[in-house]
Amino acid sequence: MSDVYQTVNPANGEPIESYQMISDDKVRTLVVQAHEAFLEWRKTSFSDRGEILRNIARILRERKDSLCDLMTQEMGKPIRQGGDEVELCAAICEYTADNGADELADEKRPLEGGHALVTYQPLGVILGIQPWNFPLYQVVRYSIANIMAGNTVLLKHAPNVWGSALELEKICREAGLPENVFTVLLIDAKQTAPIIEHEYVRGVTLTGSPGAGSKVAAKAGECLKKSVLELGSNDAYLVLEDADIEKAVKTCVQARVINNGETCVSAKRFIVVDKHYEAFRDAMVDQMQKLKYGDPTDPENDIGPIARDDLRETLHKLVSESIEKGAKCLIGGEVPSGPGYFYPPTVLENLKPGMPAYDEELFGPVASLIRVKDDNEAIEVANDSRYGLGGGIFSKDQARAIDIARNMFDTGMVNINGYRLAQPHLPFGGVKDSGYGREHGGFGMKEFVNAKTVMVIE
Repeated sequence: MSDVYQTVNPANGEPIESYQMISDDKVRTLVVQAHEAFLEWRKTSFSDRGEILRNIARILRERKDSLCDLMTQEMGKPIRQGGDEVELCAAICEYTADNGADELADEKRPLEGGHALVTYQPLGVILGIQPWNFPLYQVVRYSIANIMAGNTVLLKHAPNVWGSALELEKICREAGLPENVFTVLLIDAKQTAPIIEHEYVRGVTLTGSPGAGSKVAAKAGECLKKSVLELGSNDAYLVLEDADIEKAVKTCVQARVINNGETCVSAKRFIVVDKHYEAFRDAMVDQMQKLKYGDPTDPENDIGPIARDDLRETLHKLVSESIEKGAKCLIGGEVPSGPGYFYPPTVLENLKPGMPAYDEELFGPVASLIRVKDDNEAIEVANDSRYGLGGGIFSKDQARAIDIARNMFDTGMVNINGYRLAQPHLPFGGVKDSGYGREHGGFGMKEFVNAKTVMVIE
């Protein structure tokens, strides 16, 4: 990568903005400044931190329209979906402000001959490495929790959404966050290892691919520093024998194509029992065919472009390889001509282990249909994955569905008879190759703190 990075509008391939990348010397200076800011920020009260977070929420809402425009321009998010992302970010700020003091409060515990305290103290500078698919949310998810905990944060964002990163940094400053508590680093991926190694950096969190996660975790482990990873997934949605098929189809289509299908926790594998398979397949194909894809600034369109040309090439390669290995393409599956990095709604069936559409994460509007004989096989196939971030179950027997979700589904999150994205008050994260650690629900505030024991002998 050159010293200058050019962002590109994925809807038309035209340049947006050029950004000067910062030198290694400047990076080291910013790390030191973040540490110096931490020494003061850690002294602030929870109430003062909360007031700033509420200010951030307010400004996010005030600038919703311009933020939506920016995200659509940088990564092709359908314009009518951007508002939900902004609202989620604001809600995270408010939840953290409202609950941070209680989550991080000292705990008094018994001790023979005295008493003990467990106190949650901030660690210092936390590096966040974030992807492009939710330009604001991915950043807010880790940074707000850590800022509330008393840490300072560095952001290495995906270069194609650097405009969104800098806008969020600007909002934080306008909201009253002191300088260097939240810092954007316009750097190349190669520059991250020395940051993790730096003595003032106390932890690293990454959202991205398993390959990137393993490298970051290895470097953090080498430096004896904690890491949190939220990686990819191949989320399975089970359509069981007593499912409401109309609801299942409608929900699964929405859950597959939201955010152009570029969502780690979107539905990807649709595991349908034999009893319902043909009806489900035909209805899904019909609904996928009716979706409109094109200019993401047009609110009538359901799907915008893939965020980058190389990402579209990867997606199409995985689809093509699946077809070569025996998958049947029911609709889509071809790269359209013309400007922009568009990819049509695609449905594949006859999937088997060894095909990318069965084994891997396809980041785009591609649905993988898997036929099974009964509910038991559906559960087996759902767990037949190296991933485990989210998943879903459709069944009219709610109690049984909860039992399956709780005790049999090897994944971090499960939707039953519906689809919801992240919620500020509920833990978010996965298992297996989908990573480790949790964000949201108070859990993220305690990932990078020192749970310190203080024993008082009386």
